[in-house]
Amino acid sequence: DAALRAAHELEALFASGTVIVGPLVTGLREAAASAQGALSAARVAHAWPEAPRVVASFELLPERALAGHPLARRRLVDDVYRPLAAAGGELLATAIGFLDNGCAVEPTARALFVHANTVRYRLHKVEELTAMSPFDPRQAYALHLAITLGRLTVTNPAADSR
Repeated sequence: DAALRAAHELEALFASGTVIVGPLVTGLREAAASAQGALSAARVAHAWPEAPRVVASFELLPERALAGHPLARRRLVDDVYRPLAAAGGELLATAIGFLDNGCAVEPTARALFVHANTVRYRLHKVEELTAMSPFDPRQAYALHLAITLGRLTVTNPAADSR
């Protein structure tokens, strides 16, 4: 948030186009990784034309992963899929059901044979665990991609090393 606020304050000084902000870091080793993520995001920013002018590099993880950036793929799998899978089948199954049912609570509840409030509760738990809201279309897209990548990684362990 601090890095994004600083970039917004300096936004007028940048040329036209998207301004990518890497995560705020405290050391040189982390600075290289932050810059690499920002450069990776800058290369794919055109794939999300609706993005805000100033955007964090992590918000472009789906595009980065689709473009073959291994760190983006790993982050989606490690930060989203693996915690969901480790939390037990209910959260992952609910997230998948919700995404597969057009992000609609009632059809998801019917498909899972649970009450709609149970679906809502579980989806809020998904958000707490992954920092991605299944109710937000952009984040649901990233969540769906993370689940797909996670399934590919689990099904094909060699993919985990990429």
